[in-house]
Amino acid sequence: MYYKPLFIFFILLNNFIFSQKKDNSIYFKVLEYSLQFESEPDLKKASLFFSEKEWDSTLVYTQKQLKKNTSNINAKDLSHYIRGVSLSKRKIFIEAKNQLMLISTDFEFSNIKEFYLAYINMRLSKYNEAISHLLPLSRLSNEEFRYFKKNKILNNLALCYSLLNQFDKAEFYFKKHNQNTKDTLQLINNFINRANLYYNNSKNKDLAIKYFKKAYILSKIINYKPSNTNYSKIDFFKRKRKAAKNMAAVEENSKNYKKALTYRKEFEKYHDSLNDQNKIYAVAQKEKEFAVKQKQNEVDILQVQNELQVTQRNIFLYAAISLLVLLSISFYFYREKVKRNKIIALQKEDLDILNETKDKLFSIVSHDLRSSVNALKTSNIVLLDNLASKNINALENLLKKNSAIVNGAYGLLDNLLHWALSQTKQGYFEITDTRLFFMVEQMAYNYKPLMLEKNIQFENNVLKKDIVLADQESLKLIIRNLLDNAIKFSNKDGIIKVSSRNEQEGYCDLIVEDTGMGMSNDTRIMLLEDTLLLSKKEHETIIGTGLGLQLCKTMIKKNNGRFSIESELGIGTKMIVSLPKKQENG
Repeated sequence: MYYKPLFIFFILLNNFIFSQKKDNSIYFKVLEYSLQFESEPDLKKASLFFSEKEWDSTLVYTQKQLKKNTSNINAKDLSHYIRGVSLSKRKIFIEAKNQLMLISTDFEFSNIKEFYLAYINMRLSKYNEAISHLLPLSRLSNEEFRYFKKNKILNNLALCYSLLNQFDKAEFYFKKHNQNTKDTLQLINNFINRANLYYNNSKNKDLAIKYFKKAYILSKIINYKPSNTNYSKIDFFKRKRKAAKNMAAVEENSKNYKKALTYRKEFEKYHDSLNDQNKIYAVAQKEKEFAVKQKQNEVDILQVQNELQVTQRNIFLYAAISLLVLLSISFYFYREKVKRNKIIALQKEDLDILNETKDKLFSIVSHDLRSSVNALKTSNIVLLDNLASKNINALENLLKKNSAIVNGAYGLLDNLLHWALSQTKQGYFEITDTRLFFMVEQMAYNYKPLMLEKNIQFENNVLKKDIVLADQESLKLIIRNLLDNAIKFSNKDGIIKVSSRNEQEGYCDLIVEDTGMGMSNDTRIMLLEDTLLLSKKEHETIIGTGLGLQLCKTMIKKNNGRFSIESELGIGTKMIVSLPKKQENG
């Protein structure tokens, strides 16, 4: 016996599904289809890997694509399709089935989806489900089979019904398959496959032998005609050998050893012929390769001769081009050198200004910090003396004074930190909708102790509906410094008013007004100048570096705003910050 019928039966499962070469055009059609999704790079990469049959890479990029939750149904369908096919290729059938079931009915490749669902159900031994997918496909016209052949569907239906022991239906689709093809080699395969399926069933063994004989008879009458077939001579010998081998097995199982020996000799004859054909084919291939190499050598020699002639003819041209390129490169590097020198000179000027600013800043900061610390030191000595004498009233005044000194020093250090961050561009910045009223309330609350110390009356007249577009942290810094300056330069029993107005289109003005000592027009113009250098202090008795106002101007500019000052000596000052406001809908 050449092989056991049961073994043949399981080999047949794969033979039915993959009996024909797959049409690779579907893979390239999918790649072409994916080009419409220009905004989905992961899907396009997945489709490229799919067309190259790189299943693992396909699975990686489809997973990335599906995590995006895109609203494009076609993109989702394509992702589920190529992911389902890739999983089936990796034999992960249950997950492959789940992916294919998520595809909508309007998908471009719905027929292919149904074909794969049938295949997966067959691999999962769910033959009734496979039939539910195959039957609608079997009813399609031949023109509607674009990426696989109808014979595959008919074969698979016959296989499913056979596995369900519904041999009448299996026989019906085997016959339809025969009627659907005029290819003799395919008919031989069909008869052999049908015989193999029935051979394992004792009731249908006679039918199986009948089909083995039909396949054998067809194999005897076919002849190889190179000009009239798509098959090679080796394919014909393989069919003849297979048919003879099956008949030998049938006669051997029937104890007809004489006939079995006859078929065995015929099988051996075709086996030897097939080997001879393989040798002939191999020799022909070698001769062809030798002829190609010989011709290639002649072509190489001619090519070398032509290259020498071209080289001689163009050598002067190449020399001229080389000289021109050399001159161009020299000129380019000269221009680059001049450009770099200009950039270095400008950078040196900026560096000198920054160094001057840094030196001035350190001088002012160190002086003011020293003054604050010295004042705190002196106050603490007096505090200790009053503590010893238990002078409670004096202690309260000294503590308030110390608190003011510490607040001033803290504000100075805070400004210094923000200045450093702005110079190194390390600060976090995000423009959002901000209500001015609540921001002013929050900042003013922190300054109530200082206002109480000077008995300053504070009014927040900002409209609650005013919303500006600004970074909240930088806006806090602006308001904090303007309030600090207003308190610092206000007299005792003064008034500080914060208000808003909407006179400029697209902008909202935040006005911080005090009734303090004011400033001269020259000082006002100098403070508005866009310079990195710090302003000279006009009031030497007031602790401050001018750094806060510089920071305000920087942050206002960064928030796309504008800054102006209105002031008169002895009357007071208005600091005006114009910020973009949120436009009302409608």
